[in-house]
Amino acid sequence: MANTLLAVGASPAMAHSYDEIEEFQQVATGLVVNVGTLTSDWVASMQLAAKTANSLGKPWVLDPVGAGATAFRSKTIVSLLKLRPTLIRGNASEIMAVAGAAGATTRGVDSTAAPSDALASGKKLAQEYGCIVGISGADDLITDGKSTVKVSNGDAMMTKITAGGCSVTAVACAFITAAPEQPLLATAFALAVFGISAEVGIEAGAKGPGSLRVEMLDALYSMKEHHIKDNIQVGAYT
Repeated sequence: MANTLLAVGASPAMAHSYDEIEEFQQVATGLVVNVGTLTSDWVASMQLAAKTANSLGKPWVLDPVGAGATAFRSKTIVSLLKLRPTLIRGNASEIMAVAGAAGATTRGVDSTAAPSDALASGKKLAQEYGCIVGISGADDLITDGKSTVKVSNGDAMMTKITAGGCSVTAVACAFITAAPEQPLLATAFALAVFGISAEVGIEAGAKGPGSLRVEMLDALYSMKEHHIKDNIQVGAYT
């Protein structure tokens, strides 16, 4: 995640100590709360970080990793939702689990559903919490509860890279800090750029997840305007 942020020109800091969260938020332009590695001691830090970001008027993004896998994880995510994130970004199963959709199941951090299956859940969350919801999959769907944007960039091999979802969430946060007045479009373009980096990585000769991870970092670091213009696949979803 940190390497990905560095590659796109952001400046990451990974902090979870309750004793320094408020100070870090003073200098940060945005916040990602990722519940992937969840412990009881970290929950209070996550909540304080979100509260501080809100008080400072800074965007914050929630990545509900593995939502629905355990009662503790679900309870923690609900407590964070009440603090009204700017963006919730997850796979289809995670978004459905967060919304409490009937029949939503998760297999660790892997999705058992398609983004289109989770769109109703995403719109529900967006409307209830006044946020953007990004649903990742073969085609990514991003919604504010009314409008929905589809992003069709990427490659299936991306699902074989550990923390790929966490990384794209962080990139989305960085993009939102650059365009806080347009969080829907900022999220869509972040997911598109991340997907384009995979396409460029495949073209550069990536043969498997290990080499693709490296090629994606290089592609993000060296990406030019023409790479985006020539490859971006973003449009309205109806």
